[in-house]
Parts: sequence; C-alpha cells; structure tokens
Amino acid sequence: MNDIRISVIGLGYVGLPLACLFANKYPVIGFDINKDRVSKLMSGVDTTLEISEEALKSVIRTNEKDTIKNNGLYCTTDLDKIKKCNYYIITVPTPVDINNRPDLSPLIKASQIIAAVISKGDYVIFESTVYPGATEENCIPVIENISKLKLNIDFFVGYSPERINPGDKNHTVEKIKKVTSGSNVESAINIDNLYKSVIIAGTHLAPSIKVAEAAKVIENCQRDINIAFVNELAKIFHLMNIDTHDVLEAAGSKWNFLPFKPGLVGGHCIGVDPFYLAQKAQEFGYHPEIILTGRRLNDSMGGYVANQIIKLMIKKGNTIKSQNVLILGFTFKENCPDIRNTKVIDIYNELVDFGTKVHVYDPWANPNDIKHVYGIDPISTLDGLKKYKAIILAVGHDEFKNIDLNIIKDNDCIVYDVKAFFEKNIVDERL
Repeated sequence: MNDIRISVIGLGYVGLPLACLFANKYPVIGFDINKDRVSKLMSGVDTTLEISEEALKSVIRTNEKDTIKNNGLYCTTDLDKIKKCNYYIITVPTPVDINNRPDLSPLIKASQIIAAVISKGDYVIFESTVYPGATEENCIPVIENISKLKLNIDFFVGYSPERINPGDKNHTVEKIKKVTSGSNVESAINIDNLYKSVIIAGTHLAPSIKVAEAAKVIENCQRDINIAFVNELAKIFHLMNIDTHDVLEAAGSKWNFLPFKPGLVGGHCIGVDPFYLAQKAQEFGYHPEIILTGRRLNDSMGGYVANQIIKLMIKKGNTIKSQNVLILGFTFKENCPDIRNTKVIDIYNELVDFGTKVHVYDPWANPNDIKHVYGIDPISTLDGLKKYKAIILAVGHDEFKNIDLNIIKDNDCIVYDVKAFFEKNIVDERL
C-alpha cells in the first residue's frame, strides 16, 4: 500500500466524509466543479454539516504539494491538480429525471473527467448508486474511448457502493462495513485492501462489480418496500380508527418483527434508487411490480397527509380558503440540512391547491436553497403560533421538542404529526 495518492471526485454528502477519512492516512486531492463549495471547504466550512469545522481543518492542506508530502486533503476545481493521483474515487450524484428515469449524466461527466487525467496503472473506483451493469456498460467505455487506455491492461476499475447516512453521527463512514469489488482478481484485492486500511467495520469483497452494484441498489429498494407496507397499514388502520403506532409497538414485541414506521420517503437514495433497478429490469423484459408499487404508494403519502389535514380542519368547523397553515420541517429527514427530493413539498403543494396560506419553518435547511429549488420563502421564527389553524410536524428535528403546543389549544387549531414526534395526547392525529 505504498505511494497511494487518492483523488475523490465529487465533494458532497458522500465524497467529503470519505475524502476526510482517507486523508488521515493518505494524500487526498478532492475535486468538485462547484467553486463555492471548494472555497468553503478550504476555509474549514462544510455546509452539509457532515464534517465538523475542527475535523475538516485538521486534514485540510493549503496546497497539493503539501498534501502529497504530509497526507491530508486539498480541495480544488483544477483538473491539473489531480493528475498525479493513482486512485480516483467517483462519488457524484445519480438522480432521476422528471419521468423517474435514471440520469447518468453526472456519472458520465465524471468518467470523462477521469479519462482526461488517468495514466497507466491507475485505479478508478465508483461509489455512486447505479443499476447492475452501469459501471461496465456505461462508464468504462467512456474512459477507454477518451483515454485510449485498455481496462485490466492499462488501468483498473472497482465499485464500492456508498453507505453514507446523512445526519447520522453514530454510523459514520468508517463504522459501516464496505462492499468492494474489482474488474479482475488482482484489482479487487488491491481495492479491498485500500478500504480495509481505513474502514474500522471491515469490508466485504463481492465476486464481481455487478454483484456489488446490485447489493447497493436492493438495500434501498428493501427499505422503500418495507416503508410502503407500513404506509399502507397506516391508511387501513386510519379507516378502522386504530392508531398505527400502537399496533407497531405491540407487533414489535416479537423478536423478529421489523421496526419500520410510516412516513414520507424522500432524499437522494430510498426515493430514487428503486427506479434504477426497475429501469434495468424492464430492459430485460421484466416488469417489477412490487418495486414500482412501493414507489407509487410512498410517493402518494404527501398528498394523503394534506387531505387528512383538510378533513380535520373541516371537522373542527374551520374554513379552508386563506387559512394560515404551518409546516414544521422541510428537509428530507431529521437533524440534517439536505432538502434534495424532500416529500414535504408534496404536502405544501397540495395544501396550497386547497387555498390555504402555507408557511414553512425549518431551523436546519438553508432558506436560500429552499427559495432557489422550490420557490418558497420559509419563515425565520416561530412567533405567533396562535394565528395558525393547522400545524403539521413533517420532520422530527430536535429543536421542535421545545415547542409548546398548549398555547394553540383554544384556537381551533389542529395538529397533525407525520412522525409521531409529539406526545399522542396533544395532537389531533398522527400518521
């Protein structure tokens, strides 16, 4: 493991924690096309809040030469700075388009970038979530065509799927077992050893790149389907006037009952990745019924929640048009600033369609990002709760534990709890 120089391509929620981990032992050059992101990282600021300022500054180096000499992390937008690396790890997003079809354009662009800088003997490792076959069918040909190098002769490729859980300070990258793979036996062993050198939890060497790709995508499909099941249960039990969470608590007393809860399924993984496997399955002539049914059900939950809120307001004798409604939380999960693919927007849009005046408050999300991506101006404080006729707890941020809902009890205001976050006796209904 001598003379290893790593470049991480894409310094977001996945790439930065990985780059910082490797930087404790190896020289790492982080590359990103976002100049503002790179500038902030070099000053010790991670706007995703995944890496603390102290931890980031401890590994940041002022130039690539110092990094090569003393290990650490240097971030740049200059391709020339990564040419001396010999391991290139790609951690760019793999989204879907407006029709939920896989969008590999960031991955193809990253492959083009790598092709312009790699040399003979170099390794390219993909971490972005894809369908089985994408690395070998879509990415490697791009690298070969541009670089004029040949796989397993001039360069080697691996796939090691990311397992980052945004906002989770307990299951950090080094504490989660890493799946690895390579384009041939030798490269697979070398890539596995590279990750073993920094991953405390150890590694699992898969027999092929396709197996590693498939393992990653079904992790998120499995969670999506299980959440869809309890979301369907929530709809059924609501009709029966049974509290779903009471049912899940009772069922959870059995040792092998899986502890999934109903809710909104957003973010860049669970709400996206199943479409990658579904698309590939359809290319082979198979229509994946359970995967797509689970996706449809989970994507319906924002509208379902909004309709339940409107019904509760009407039952309480409130008019709907122009009434003030407050949504607490806008990120896709608690205690995390990530607003990508948040399904809270579905609740917002449905309530707006009903004619209500919807206000959004989220202490974690960047208000400029919410405005830029969704066209919403969030409120900055929670002053004046008494003006609302409905309050929806959409995301369970810790900060919301301090909200006193007793002050709106006499205001004909309904409280709907998507996350079963508040005490049961102080809310009108919970999902």
